[in-house]
Amino acid sequence: MRTEPTAGGHDLRHHGDAEVRDDGVALVDLAVNVRADTPPGWLRGHIAGSLAGLAAYPDGRAARAAVAARHGLPVERVLLTAGAAEAFVLLARALKVRRPVVVHPQFTEPEAALRDAGHTVDRVLLREADGFRLDPAAVPEDADLVVIGNPTNPTSVLHPAGTVARLARPGRTLVVDEAFMDAVPGEREALAGRTDVPGLVVLRSLTKTWGLAGLRIGYVLAAPEVVAELERAQPLWPVSTPALAAAEVCVGPRALAEAADAARRVAADRAHLVAGLRVFADCGLRVVEPAEGPFVLVRLERAAVVRRRLRALGYAVRRGDTFPGLDEEWLRVAVRDRGTVDGFLGALGEALRTV
Repeated sequence: MRTEPTAGGHDLRHHGDAEVRDDGVALVDLAVNVRADTPPGWLRGHIAGSLAGLAAYPDGRAARAAVAARHGLPVERVLLTAGAAEAFVLLARALKVRRPVVVHPQFTEPEAALRDAGHTVDRVLLREADGFRLDPAAVPEDADLVVIGNPTNPTSVLHPAGTVARLARPGRTLVVDEAFMDAVPGEREALAGRTDVPGLVVLRSLTKTWGLAGLRIGYVLAAPEVVAELERAQPLWPVSTPALAAAEVCVGPRALAEAADAARRVAADRAHLVAGLRVFADCGLRVVEPAEGPFVLVRLERAAVVRRRLRALGYAVRRGDTFPGLDEEWLRVAVRDRGTVDGFLGALGEALRTV
């Protein structure tokens, strides 16, 4: 692990959706980390039913109360946002910090938002040799804002909750991006709902598991004074009525049970994908293990060439070189059902034979 100041060379605003736009719309999508075949019919119907109320201004009280109840928190500790990405912008603009640190490789929007808000950002780079696992001692003691993902995008590493909590300090804001935690069976290692960790801010997204990336809905869990500060930085009515309707129902008992079932299926499908990828070890392909998210990170020589060859064969995967701490030898592959994975593995074998 090493610390470095913010440097260029990485396109922090490149995300997986870029792989399936324009000439990529017809490709089989293993680049975007949204669960396939979502949103389910019952959720689409519920959202459609909310359209009758579009003439009224959005009222987020019921959705906020539902999120609070889901995590056993008072409503004062919940802020609804237009996706987790908005939360990163609010944190960057509203909090008065001197030395923000982002633990990489991870989702790049936190750093991009901080930089856009005028902050100088330091990076702590986790190393492949350590399995991209966190050592809290690597984070500078004087950092007053630390951002880490768990499970981490793109490495699929799930850090122990106790290890992450060791980053907390008096006077420090600890931001934990748990956008993919509901894809982990039992949500083990989650910090959402904890009130005993000083300065803790947990971000959650409802777009990944429920296929609501186009609707934009997420939330922040934090101390009431932090929530109030972030809320003051929001515009009026930041979350639409359909998104509020989705938030309320997606944290209800039926949705939580369905999400738990989906997490178990993802784990089984991920094991199938990883086993298939291991077959190509003789070609120099290495999988970061153990993977715990709905995606896996792989390293191989000439990955950029393989990625282009996969596109020609009908499959989109996520390039890894836009993540600080990674280079062009890395690819991220989303977990899909076994039939899709088998097709992808066949295409990967062909791509490796022809590069």
